[in-house]
Amino acid sequence: MNAALHVCQPGYESFLAKEAGVAPEKTGPGWVLGGPVPEDLCFAHLSLVAPRELTGRSVNALAWAAADAFAESARGERFDAPWPFLVEEAGLPGLARRAKGVEEECLARLRAKMSRVAKLAVPGRPAPGPARGLFVYAADFDRLFVSREAVGWGPRRMADDPQAPSRSYLKAEEAYGVLGREPAPGETVVDLGAAPGGWSYSAARRGARVTAVDNGPMKGGGLHPGIVHRPEDAFKFAPQAPADWLFCDMVEDPERVAGLLEDWLARGWCRRFVVNLKFGRRDPLPLLRRARALRGRCAVLKVRHLFHDREEFTLVGERAADA
Repeated sequence: MNAALHVCQPGYESFLAKEAGVAPEKTGPGWVLGGPVPEDLCFAHLSLVAPRELTGRSVNALAWAAADAFAESARGERFDAPWPFLVEEAGLPGLARRAKGVEEECLARLRAKMSRVAKLAVPGRPAPGPARGLFVYAADFDRLFVSREAVGWGPRRMADDPQAPSRSYLKAEEAYGVLGREPAPGETVVDLGAAPGGWSYSAARRGARVTAVDNGPMKGGGLHPGIVHRPEDAFKFAPQAPADWLFCDMVEDPERVAGLLEDWLARGWCRRFVVNLKFGRRDPLPLLRRARALRGRCAVLKVRHLFHDREEFTLVGERAADA
């Protein structure tokens, strides 16, 4: 099978298929099968490259088939470093429990067949970029897609912090992993539309100096001593000096927020940015094209539908020095 299996958040399969430019051969809750792996995808969390489709009536049958497929493909291959071992499942009720059983039994089978190699297996999603290991996706209770190669696009579940004043904190934490960089001690952050302060707190707890711009009140971790609250209109705010980071997670017209980011980049007011665009119930593809058009002004730009995003996607990037 040459078609890639793209994994996404359940409910966003149609957007992923349109973005990838494929008429999916098959689809299910949280996955789309069809076409090769493009250079960039927003709505995919993970793409399995040319997976094999395996079937089985029981957990053991599925797990052993996946383990045997790995062992066969790994014959003669050297394993000198840790490698990713991932088992995930489609969004079907009860399937997570079955996938967990497949994961445990598959690893046990690998330990019995190739103990030294199995000891190097590292569970979980790989870091962003291409990876080689064993990637198993349970499409339903009797069918697996198995691949040795995958592309991680960055989204992943993050751990909550009881001090964070809002759930949006998780989006900022997740976005750092996509960019491969996070605010550092002493760096400056301007957080537009900051209240109640989840993103501001995320930066301040790392030692950054945050200017939180919002007419609304800050709460909980948003009252961190590293945060200065400015009760002003975020769209009219102008920094006294360029900031290391621009944060923006506002419930506003996404076209207006995109224009705000374009303005900040054109004026050289930020070096890096994490900006969320809320597309709601509209078709997100035109907004996605506008977001990607910023590449000409950026040394780095990634647009991702994060694990903790809903009807929105998040832009992370770094302004080009000569923009």
